[in-house]
Amino acid sequence: MKPLFAVLFLILLISKSYSQASAPAVNSKPQDVLRLKEVSHDFGKIPQGRPVTYNFEISNIGTDPLILENVQASCGCTTPEWSKAPIAGGAGSMIKVGYNAYAEGPFRKTVTIFYHDHQSKSLTITGEVYKSPTSSAPENSSLQLLKQINQ
Repeated sequence: MKPLFAVLFLILLISKSYSQASAPAVNSKPQDVLRLKEVSHDFGKIPQGRPVTYNFEISNIGTDPLILENVQASCGCTTPEWSKAPIAGGAGSMIKVGYNAYAEGPFRKTVTIFYHDHQSKSLTITGEVYKSPTSSAPENSSLQLLKQINQ
């Protein structure tokens, strides 16, 4: 009976040490150090053919410098601009997002910020583009009549 307990004890001991050795390391997620003051902006109604821009404020709430690896728009009508320089710990920066108001109608576009070991956050711009008049003011036919009378 003693040899049976000894064998069971050895099996238990070996399996316990094996499970500890083969246990996967805890995959800790990097700390999120990018803070956005706001994640969306509504331009409201804008005239067709008039590009608009908005500056999104960002800050590095960590202690190490933060580098924005890429800032990518969802389509070619939206253009992000950002500094390639590292953002010091506790400091802030801007991401300027431009929209080319070419197409008439409502729009909703996203801009994705990639940073710090494949982390990402998204910004959203919305609004509605209305068709702008072809001339600055309607033609006044009575003005032509007055010009003819006064000649």
